[in-house]
Amino acid sequence: MALPEPFNHQDFLLTLDTSKLPLIENALPGVHIWPLFLDAENGLWVIRAKFEPGIVLPKHFHTGTVHFYTTAGSWHYLEYPDQPQTAGCYLYEPGGSIHTFATDAEGEGADGFMIINGCNVNFDDEGNFLNIMDAGWIEMMVLEAAKAQGIPSPRYIRPGGNAKFTSE
Repeated sequence: MALPEPFNHQDFLLTLDTSKLPLIENALPGVHIWPLFLDAENGLWVIRAKFEPGIVLPKHFHTGTVHFYTTAGSWHYLEYPDQPQTAGCYLYEPGGSIHTFATDAEGEGADGFMIINGCNVNFDDEGNFLNIMDAGWIEMMVLEAAKAQGIPSPRYIRPGGNAKFTSE
């Protein structure tokens, strides 16, 4: 078999260095993110996030899978307090799972990389529906937070006919 001809020509690699990109602070209170890949059409979002100590996010139901690699600090699900996720941990979450993300109030918080398919359906402490977080919602929230902080439109990859960065 001969080497095939590329059907998507690349003049450059689509790569992002989060050490050189601005951090979108308080995208959610106490949650700071770098958007990396946001695909609202296919329901895929890839982000790097830093969580401050003492963060508790709403209980949520995943409609799709999640891959979460913790790069620093630690966090846990309130439903699984004896299974903390620390630097170097990789967690796979199946679609249909329900849990509540938290960092220890006394710790350093956490930093991690996530690949999320589908959405998070969020609920309050009484089990009442709050909202839905998906790639489109994340993109809208990131753009609003960046504008409020005076950050130029953040650079991330948005797919399409030919995948590209959102800004140069």
